[in-house]
Amino acid sequence: QVQLVESGGGLVQAGGSLRLSCAASGRTLSSYSTVWFRQAPGKEREFVAAITWSGDRTDLVDSVKGRFTISRDNAKNTVYLQMNNLKPEDTAVYYCSLEQGVGSGLFDYWGQGTQVTVFS
Repeated sequence: QVQLVESGGGLVQAGGSLRLSCAASGRTLSSYSTVWFRQAPGKEREFVAAITWSGDRTDLVDSVKGRFTISRDNAKNTVYLQMNNLKPEDTAVYYCSLEQGVGSGLFDYWGQGTQVTVFS
């Protein structure tokens, strides 16, 4: 069984930074990409960022490009989402998930989410 645990969320003033972590435990996950989503109150879940197992490919939604960076440390089975210059519109629950392959749309595992609140 695979478990994903997100951490690093919190309350931050606009312009500040947070680093989210997604730690995976369980079997070898080399066939999966890791994807971050977020969901704000009253809104649909949206894609934020993705990274392949090898880390050779990353993708970010346009609204966070230049501010967020996704990276991974496979020795620690952890994926990071560095969020800089945060804006109130970044406020949401952030979830990490494991996607089969790259861009398959098949998400087998999800974390419990971590709250990010940005105040102005």
